[in-house]
Amino acid sequence: FQVQTVFVVLIVVAVVVGGSRIRRHYASINRALELRPAQPQPIPGAETEESPDAIRQLVVVPVRTIDLAGMRALAYADSLGGPVRAVHVSPTREEGDRFIEYWRAWGDHVPLDVVVSPYRALVAPLVNHIDGLHREHPERILTVVLPEVVVGRPWQRLLHGRTAARLRRALRPLHKVVVTTVPVHVRG
Repeated sequence: FQVQTVFVVLIVVAVVVGGSRIRRHYASINRALELRPAQPQPIPGAETEESPDAIRQLVVVPVRTIDLAGMRALAYADSLGGPVRAVHVSPTREEGDRFIEYWRAWGDHVPLDVVVSPYRALVAPLVNHIDGLHREHPERILTVVLPEVVVGRPWQRLLHGRTAARLRRALRPLHKVVVTTVPVHVRG
């Protein structure tokens, strides 16, 4: 009888402590998301409120190749009104130079950054480059526009890399970085 009572008391205490921590968490989130009048000093740990007039952005578009998906993403990025930069990850400097030639032949409408990644990694070099752009322009919101191919059949999804989803997850922890996807629906 006594062991059962101790067990029940421990469960009740755990539920009460867990409930109070959950309540405290929600209260702190509500305080952080509360709208406040403009203050000269931001509240530590909270992002500052910005009116639409105060937002200055830099739009970044990762471009794997010059194709419909990349061009749609660039067109959407340009429609946002901020300066736009394209980023291409290349395994070698020579291949990067070749892509720059293709880029110039296409029309060189947007400045292009080429990141060399000798191990063919995409996500980490892109995140590092975007983080570097953020350090160069800390006053700006970085909007990353990702082209994403959307196929019609579930089994076809296995054939396409999930680079856009992986990049979105990797960029989520960065402050003042917004990630959006431009889907291109393909039947095949």
